[in-house]
Amino acid sequence: MVSKMTFFALTLFSCLGILQANAQNFPSHSAKIIVGFAPGGATDVMARLLAQDLTRLWGQQVVVDNRPGASGMIGADAVAKAPADGYTLLVSPQTSIVVAPLLIKKITYDPLKDFYDLLVVGSTPQLMVVHPSIPIKNFKEFVQFAHLNEKHLSFGSGGIGSSPHMAGELLNNSLHLRLTHIPYKGENLGVTDLLGGQIPFMFVNFPVIIEHVKAHKLRAIAITSLARSALAPELPTVAESGIAGFDSATWNGLYAPASTPREITQRIFNDVSKSLSTPEMKDRLFKQGIDTSPQNSPEKHSAYVKSEIARWASVIKTAGIKAE
Repeated sequence: MVSKMTFFALTLFSCLGILQANAQNFPSHSAKIIVGFAPGGATDVMARLLAQDLTRLWGQQVVVDNRPGASGMIGADAVAKAPADGYTLLVSPQTSIVVAPLLIKKITYDPLKDFYDLLVVGSTPQLMVVHPSIPIKNFKEFVQFAHLNEKHLSFGSGGIGSSPHMAGELLNNSLHLRLTHIPYKGENLGVTDLLGGQIPFMFVNFPVIIEHVKAHKLRAIAITSLARSALAPELPTVAESGIAGFDSATWNGLYAPASTPREITQRIFNDVSKSLSTPEMKDRLFKQGIDTSPQNSPEKHSAYVKSEIARWASVIKTAGIKAE
């Protein structure tokens, strides 16, 4: 008779053999990239460009599955609990990986334990824009105006914990101000009020706002990336305009469930890296207002996530931000 220990060992080796075979055959069928936000935003655009190229590389259909809600946490939770086989991936901004877990006490996943960090797909800087009725032409003038009008000055964003909201709070902390935050249920709703003059200024993701700036409906006074962006090289950064080290771009990372076999995560990483390095993909991302990122290895991305958690935790604590 086979002992229980021998049976357990045989079962274990059998399972390992199946996993190894699955990894060697990956990908053998269609896959999906879950996005925790509605179609049309920067995160969705990045995911769709990536899905199209992976479909080409893998010879298997890769589709985008939008599951909007709860600052992207619905989509993130779905991937955290998905089968760890490489066929369900997540493209997410820092909102649901870094900021939301700092704000929400009863979050249903652990961003540091439940995901395997693959790489940063791309980064979208934000523009600091004001309504033309506000007599401000540059960041220095804004600082003076803000200190004189602190009690009456507000800024909008796409919601509590969104990247533009965090940029506004970083500005508040840096300038020792307490400008009022007005959260909207989506960035575009805030832009609508900004265009109508109901709010005086916002930080807005580059692809969302640039056409309004070009049409002179709004005035851009600075960009939030640490260095000037090739997307708008004429715009000075907040960092060079008076707040050293100011950096608040919206970056989107690619994630797999944490226990996905390393042979599979390595294959995904290699193929996505290959895709992002092609001139064609770089050009397509650039035309959508997306910069490629230097955080392109699992180790670099994991370290970056941890550093971002520490950075934004400090901003949230100083600003006293509470989730609604």
